[in-house]
Amino acid sequence: MTYTERVAADLKARYADQPEFVQAATEVLDSIQPALDAHPEYEQVALLERLVEPERVIQFRVPWVDDSGTVQVNRGYRVEYNSAIGPYKGGLRFHPSVNLGILKFLGFEQIFKNSLTTLPIGGGKGGADFDPKGKSDREVMAFCQSFMTELQRHIGADTDVPAGDIGVGAREIGFMYGQYKRIRDEFTGVLTGKGLSYGGSLCRTQATGYGLVYFVETLLNDRSDSFDGKTVVVSGAGNVAIYAIEKAQFLGAKVVTCSDSTGWVYDPDGIDVALLKDVKEVRRERLTAYAEARPSAEYHEGTGVWSVPCDIALPCATQNELDLDDAKALVANGCTVVGEGANMPTTRSATAYLQENGVAFCPGKASNAGGVAVSALEMSQDSERLSWTFEEVDDRLKKIMAGIYANASKAALDAGKPGDLVVGANIAGFLKVADAMYAQGIV
Repeated sequence: MTYTERVAADLKARYADQPEFVQAATEVLDSIQPALDAHPEYEQVALLERLVEPERVIQFRVPWVDDSGTVQVNRGYRVEYNSAIGPYKGGLRFHPSVNLGILKFLGFEQIFKNSLTTLPIGGGKGGADFDPKGKSDREVMAFCQSFMTELQRHIGADTDVPAGDIGVGAREIGFMYGQYKRIRDEFTGVLTGKGLSYGGSLCRTQATGYGLVYFVETLLNDRSDSFDGKTVVVSGAGNVAIYAIEKAQFLGAKVVTCSDSTGWVYDPDGIDVALLKDVKEVRRERLTAYAEARPSAEYHEGTGVWSVPCDIALPCATQNELDLDDAKALVANGCTVVGEGANMPTTRSATAYLQENGVAFCPGKASNAGGVAVSALEMSQDSERLSWTFEEVDDRLKKIMAGIYANASKAALDAGKPGDLVVGANIAGFLKVADAMYAQGIV
């Protein structure tokens, strides 16, 4: 049994109640053995055993009062996973599905994603089982203030810098930042995704979606191809999906689908981005409102995005949304590229099927790193007390995504797996963190 196999087997036995975390950790461990063969010293210092365990897990109650005067209690978390290359960095997710296993999976992925950006940020993740949907602004504010009252003692600009994620947008970040500033009496870059009037960065809203498209565009260009004239299917209708659609269509593609938690839209004329933004960002309504306002659009209940014929598929909703049957449908309908915009949206069996059938697969820890990359750029702007133009940030983002692709491609080639970006991204991300951990001793 190899070193990675032994560590993976131990994880499966110890954390059987955390399937998403075990899935994410095993996927990395299964692909980095070539790096460990070249560095036997890592096993001697139990580097993997330390890597797979968070440095710190914080769990706390979040009491708040709703509009009817009833006291509600939610559970809050922060998983500070690895700080070998910089302060913990990763989003806060507010969603009923949030639990420790989900956050450990996201935090573990974040270690390598952040490493791939080449920026000095470690990995972390947090959130709560609170659902902001259907809540008034006052209720969301009450929850965010209570959440930050506890979280503030564990974070800081040089310690842990959270950002947004599912359920945490500009509104939630603003409420939490205001409470942090009130309690700590300091104006500092402790959160990213802030409003432009108080230290936020231009292009942060667009960053994950734009970055995904820049990564896929780099892959296509590497193959003497482009987005121009391609048919693209996208899942999701949140921040990542909206701006992936916008950038793909700017580059000449036609994006024909998007989805939310209740259904999906097929629009053969191409998704109307302005209408989608109005429905989702302004009115906060379901996609039925998009279909009602767009004569060319068809609304379907449930799932089904991956049944639509396409050249490129961009899963941008949530984990494990694209399964083996979906992968078979994509291959049968001629899909040639899958780029992950969400965190681990493709199951392991689906990923294997896509790769076995010649589909270029872009793993999320590489292809959706644009959001955290611009978050790190926001940290830099906050530290220097200045702001860059949209074009400056966008240009830096594009160069970072091209660099991630180049590093992942080279690592895959060096490992004897040319074109396998899963292996390449895992090894490239791992080696930087492992080198830092080794240099810093047994800590």
